[in-house]
Amino acid sequence: MSIRTLTRRPAATPLALLALACAASLVAGCGDRKQAAGQEVAARVGSDEITAAQVDFLLQQQRGLRPEQADAAGRQILDRLIDQQLALQKASELKLERDPRVAQQLEAARRDILARAYLDKVGEGAARPTADEIRRYYADKPALFAERRIYNLQEILVEARSDQLDTLRERLVAARNAGEFAEYLKANDYRFAVNQAVRTAEQLPLQSLDTLARMQDGQAALLPAASGAQVVVLLGSRMQPVTEEQARPMIEQFLLNERRRKLLEDELRSLREAARIERLGRFAPEAAAGTPAAPASR
Repeated sequence: MSIRTLTRRPAATPLALLALACAASLVAGCGDRKQAAGQEVAARVGSDEITAAQVDFLLQQQRGLRPEQADAAGRQILDRLIDQQLALQKASELKLERDPRVAQQLEAARRDILARAYLDKVGEGAARPTADEIRRYYADKPALFAERRIYNLQEILVEARSDQLDTLRERLVAARNAGEFAEYLKANDYRFAVNQAVRTAEQLPLQSLDTLARMQDGQAALLPAASGAQVVVLLGSRMQPVTEEQARPMIEQFLLNERRRKLLEDELRSLREAARIERLGRFAPEAAAGTPAAPASR
C-alpha cells in the first residue's frame, strides 16, 4: 500500500519514434520493403504495401475492445500505419538508419523483442493450476475472498530512518488520534504526506492485508515503507465477500503468472550459471568497490 503520485512521461523524441516504428521489422530484417506475396493488402503507400496482418496485429494489442468497435479501430490503426510508412520512407531517403543514435535504438529494440520472445516461450511451459490448487488458495486467503472488505483509509507516509521506526510506533500507540500523531511529526521535523483513500482488499499489498483485516474501525498501524514508514488509520470498512466461483478466474490467472515468473527466474539463473560473464572497466567488481580496475586486455 502506498501514497500514489502521478508523473508525466517525457515526450518521445523523433528519433525514438523512428526506432519504435522499425522495431517490429528488425526481427525479420529491416531491409525488406515489400510484403510477402499472398498477403491481403490494406493500403499502398507509394511502392510500399501495408498488409491487413499488420493492422490485425496491432488491433489484437488493444485490450477491452468490443467487437462492434473493431472496424473503426482498424481504420484508425491503418491511418497510423500510413503515417508511419510515410515517415519511414523519408527516414530511408535521409539514411537516418546510419545515425548512431538511431542505430543504437534500433539495436536495443531488436534485442528487447528477441529476448522477450524467448522468455515468453519459456513461460508457455508453465502448467495451469488444478481445481484443488485454486480451491486451496481461496481457503488460505479469507481476507481476499470470503471475508473481503472495502477499506476507508487515512494514510500518513513518513520519511524516516530504520532506527526511528520503534519510536514512531510508540508515539502512534500513545497518540489519541491521527491528528495528535501528525502534530508530533511536525514538532520533530519529520517530512510526511497525508492521503485518504478507499481501497478494496485486492488493491492492497498482501503483506499488509492480513494486518488490516485484523484491525477494527478507528485503529491504526505502522507499516515499513520504502521511504521509512506508513501509518494506516482504518476510518471504516464494510464487508463485500467474493465467492469461490467468482474468484476462480482471478486465482487461476494469478497462480499461472506466479508459475511463469518462477520459471523465468529459474531459467535466467540457469543461463547465468552456464555462461561465462565478465564485468569489465568501470563495471568491474573492483571498480564498484572503489578500487581502480585494470584496463581490459585487448
